Amino acid sequence: MIRVILTDIEGTTSSISFVHEVLFPYAAEHMADFVRTEASNPKVSEQLAMVADQSGVAADDFDGLIDVLQAWIREDRKATPLKALQGMLWEQGYQQGAFRGHVYPDAADALRHWHDRGLRLYVYSSGSVKAQKLIFGFSDCGDLTPYFSGYFDTRMGPKKESVSYCNILNELGVEPSTVLFLSDVEAELDAAEAAGMQTAWLVRNAAPTGSKRPVMRNFQDVDALLKQR
Repeated sequence: MIRVILTDIEGTTSSISFVHEVLFPYAAEHMADFVRTEASNPKVSEQLAMVADQSGVAADDFDGLIDVLQAWIREDRKATPLKALQGMLWEQGYQQGAFRGHVYPDAADALRHWHDRGLRLYVYSSGSVKAQKLIFGFSDCGDLTPYFSGYFDTRMGPKKESVSYCNILNELGVEPSTVLFLSDVEAELDAAEAAGMQTAWLVRNAAPTGSKRPVMRNFQDVDALLKQR
């Protein structure tokens, strides 16, 4: 029996276009000023030190660090310090009303329903935990954070490697077969299955080819799957 649902965000609960057309451009536009004005903030300086370590740029070379961060944004690099800094920037944007987090209405309805049924809900995304809480806390479907029991990001490991899901299972303290992982990326599902989790492939628009894996089109389909298990 499924007792825990672990969900991806981008392409699963939320539109890919929101991330790439709203959040990423906002971070790119404001990153330079943020680094220069907030560099003395311990939380920011900690992440900049990690950028310096990973890039080889001197920690006091703010222009160089900004160039690295902008390049990582363009590459959609899954770098933990970049995701942390983006999360800080997005927090400002949400609080100032520059945008609201996009969540599909069917996802919001299902999350409420599953929570009320006693299922434990968690997020696993390449975005930082802060960014995850923001998209659900300031969503266009209201504050959804009360429905979640916890959040996981790249500190658990890369999303396409099974060890990451083993790390999550260790944190959850449950049998792998009681966890259902939702994602739009088949390689992530493969990694979760290798760790013993059950999975659901949620593909909202494109018609996948070359795979025998069942396709869920929305969260109603996932809910129907849950009732079969």
